[in-house]
Amino acid sequence: MKKYLLCLSAFLIAAAVKAQQGKAPRPNVIFIYTDDMGRGMLSDYGQQIVQTPNIDRLARGGMRFDNIYGSMYCAPARASMLTGYSDVRKGKFTLNRAGIYINYLQGKLTLPEVDERLAPFEQSEHPGMVLPQVFKKAGYVTGEIGKLEWGFATSRRQMAAHGWDYYYGYLDHRMCHGFYPMVMFENGEPVHIAGNTRPDSYPDSAALRNGKDKPQYAEHLFMDKARRFIVSNKDKPFFLYYPTNLPHGPVSVPAIDPVFAGNPQLTERQKMYATMVKMVDDNVGTFVRLVDSLGLSKNTLIIFGSDNGHWLYYEGRQARYDNITTRLYSDDGVDIFNGNNGLAGIKETNWEGGVRVPFICYWPGKVPAGVVNRDLVANYDLLSTMADLLQVQVPDRKDGRSYLPSLLGKKSATRDKVVFSSFMGPALVTRDGWKLRTYLLDNKNIFQLYHLPTDYREMKDLSAQYPQKVDSLKRELTKACDGQLQNGIFYFSRLPATEFFHAERAEVLQNK
Repeated sequence: MKKYLLCLSAFLIAAAVKAQQGKAPRPNVIFIYTDDMGRGMLSDYGQQIVQTPNIDRLARGGMRFDNIYGSMYCAPARASMLTGYSDVRKGKFTLNRAGIYINYLQGKLTLPEVDERLAPFEQSEHPGMVLPQVFKKAGYVTGEIGKLEWGFATSRRQMAAHGWDYYYGYLDHRMCHGFYPMVMFENGEPVHIAGNTRPDSYPDSAALRNGKDKPQYAEHLFMDKARRFIVSNKDKPFFLYYPTNLPHGPVSVPAIDPVFAGNPQLTERQKMYATMVKMVDDNVGTFVRLVDSLGLSKNTLIIFGSDNGHWLYYEGRQARYDNITTRLYSDDGVDIFNGNNGLAGIKETNWEGGVRVPFICYWPGKVPAGVVNRDLVANYDLLSTMADLLQVQVPDRKDGRSYLPSLLGKKSATRDKVVFSSFMGPALVTRDGWKLRTYLLDNKNIFQLYHLPTDYREMKDLSAQYPQKVDSLKRELTKACDGQLQNGIFYFSRLPATEFFHAERAEVLQNK
């Protein structure tokens, strides 16, 4: 009998182990999504003035993606990342207008009226599963803390429909960048912040002079809530999406960090900007130490990324470039920080500096340490990768592709191309490094071809040398943009990333 029980016990243990092996891994996931963080602002990418040791620790203890593309500015980047669709697709998401919550704060609208006016932009308009719903389906607690989730204004009903168990932060883009919010929203309820008096979230200098409540800085509020969320959910799988609005301008900090205060090389605005970047790094360190202290480090995937490329908030008047034969290089004396690491262009452009972003995944014991991954990856691949990790079936066909095997150190086939929008026109990059960029402003239909592995700075246009390559990539780009071919001319509808600003422009790809 005793022998029988021992055999039965061994059988049950083996069965339990086998069943456990068949289950999806359930790591906690913390996604720190910075705003306008050019890759050159991180010391692991070569930044000299601002040191970012905590982000460097993630890169050296995890995997740094060197060939990943975001969007050309924040709103389409977030929508694309959350939906798993490229920002050139038709009918996959819509970017609305900002400012409606300013009307609420000024007493012109009630919150129910705000919800009603935002109704056309809610979940019913966006087909398929979105990122927090992937985690919900896998049994996770989901939280978003920081900048608004989607577009330029987000309704409370949409936050609930998208699967957020908890959220705290802004719901309107007009309130995001003053850093001293009059109101934050916590699970649908407005929370008034003592000391902050302006609807646009700028500090009230008159209140400061009159000795009233000290203004409260948004990033400090976010970090307090993020710590509370992690601690309160430490015993269950959680997904924390932390879209900070740093280091997006205008430059504003409670105080310049002592590291930069006495630097004669920097102006006051540059010191403030450097402080904003250092604050991001300090907060990454806070996340890592908190996870370690709770004994969660081996079961927590920390992801660090950015929505788009760099922007020069701290510089004076910028030189003009035609973005056809001339383009900005941040290391040509225009930018003291070289925030785009020598790439061409900045945010809002389809040059590499506008869309190549930093991206790091850190999961001790699971993600190989110190690996620079050169696979071609897109911002909109994250949803598919998380669904693959958690073995969640996504009902609709996304544009994203899972890079999970590569992330875990296994060989994988990378995607064959990435497409993205800009205010100049869309662009396409292939797996072997060919890039077709367009310039469609001012009734121009210009196509330029670059080979990125041999031309990091996009200085040599090869379109005249390889016309057949240009023609084939035009066709691929038009198809990716849901376009069509008629009488030798490629047409596609206004891109969702640009229609908000340029609704009057028709983008035409002409087969010349």
